[in-house]
Amino acid sequence: MYQKEKAVEYATKWWNKRNPDFYNFDKLGGDCTNFVSQCLFYGGIEMNNNYLGWYYNNLNSRSPSWAGVNEFYTFSTTNHTNLGVKAKQVDMQKINVGDVVQIMQIGENTFHHTLLITKIDDIKDFEHIFLTGHTYDVLNIPISHYTIKEIRFLKIYNN
Repeated sequence: MYQKEKAVEYATKWWNKRNPDFYNFDKLGGDCTNFVSQCLFYGGIEMNNNYLGWYYNNLNSRSPSWAGVNEFYTFSTTNHTNLGVKAKQVDMQKINVGDVVQIMQIGENTFHHTLLITKIDDIKDFEHIFLTGHTYDVLNIPISHYTIKEIRFLKIYNN
């Protein structure tokens, strides 16, 4: 069962350092989705060890969806098994703390960044929804900090 408060607790603890139990992907394109996957795992979502599932054993034994932005999206939004992260793309008004945001910034042609929602003051605008993530280590930074071309909100619905 996914415990969003545990995922946020993990994000708050590790936002500016790297857990030695996981490879640091900063020099392999970025650590953002790897970090969010860690948060979700520590929030109680069980790994799906199928080759095309969602899992991490080590650098050489992991699924593409564990650390890849678009692979995470594809797996999580099509996963109908009992294991691994399950998400649905929703409107901003339906998100909660512990859900996920993926961003395509101006000048990019693909989604390139994954972050965990760790605080919400007001669901109405980007100034009051706060994100925590890796690659560019941030803690509770508003969505408005980013130059957004497109954004997708992923509601995590593991129960």
